[in-house]
Amino acid sequence: MSSQAHFTDFKSDKRPTWCPGCGDFGTMNGMMKALANTGNTPDDTFICAGIGCSGKIGTYMHSYALHGVHGRALPVGTGVKLANPDLEVMVAGGDGDGYSIGAGHFIHAVRRNVDMTYVVMDNRIYGLTKGQFSPTSREDFETSTSPDGTQQSPVHPLALAMAAGGSFIAQSFSSDSQRHTQIIEEAIEHDGFSLVNTYSPCVTFNDVDTYDYFRDSLIDLDEEDHDPTDYDQARQRIMDFDNIYQGVVYQDDDSVGYEKRLGIEEPMNEIPDGAPEGAMDLVREFY
Repeated sequence: MSSQAHFTDFKSDKRPTWCPGCGDFGTMNGMMKALANTGNTPDDTFICAGIGCSGKIGTYMHSYALHGVHGRALPVGTGVKLANPDLEVMVAGGDGDGYSIGAGHFIHAVRRNVDMTYVVMDNRIYGLTKGQFSPTSREDFETSTSPDGTQQSPVHPLALAMAAGGSFIAQSFSSDSQRHTQIIEEAIEHDGFSLVNTYSPCVTFNDVDTYDYFRDSLIDLDEEDHDPTDYDQARQRIMDFDNIYQGVVYQDDDSVGYEKRLGIEEPMNEIPDGAPEGAMDLVREFY
């Protein structure tokens, strides 16, 4: 990988149509800076995205990209990484995209431990479809579809990831540019599946989970006596639903990516002519 990359190399010529002040701007900038800082270039990077506001990110970043369908970005990312392990694969999604219709794929992506980074822009609301409550919305959150509150406990993404055997579990805040970038850098360099749940405020439809709310509420684990390699300590932090943390909550230093465990070392995008050796014998056996 080149060490001469600059984060502006990852900027496309398409102008974002996100609302002014949207947290996704900061989330994307941190992703681009982290990719450049870890020596990646647009030519060796693949961005996968699903639906919603976050789904537009592949258009706004200059790299290989695929804008998939609702909740299905992770299977695409898995396929890309297995087909070409030389690529740096980054999957982007939202809390609705990833933790609702995409929840099943999320659990299995975590447990497979394919070496890719999943950045979830968690604004605790559906933004693109005009302000309905999302899986991470708090129980008393009032919206057009929940005028009396959601009457449901919110999904806790970090807890889901730990229960599924996650090897890298982190949380960041899009407005804290330096820390957000640093956390994604660590996620990229981790060997295995990395979750970075990023608080990315929606300034149009969510006037509760605001920038000020997260600035006042987030506890930075760099300022705490926290060892991310200590599973029990990480579990205590993750299961502490009364507080929200920023930083790498858990990391398994012995993690080995799924593709490495399978011995996949070379890209499979070059398919030789003709049938694989022994294929015709197999066909004759059954037909």
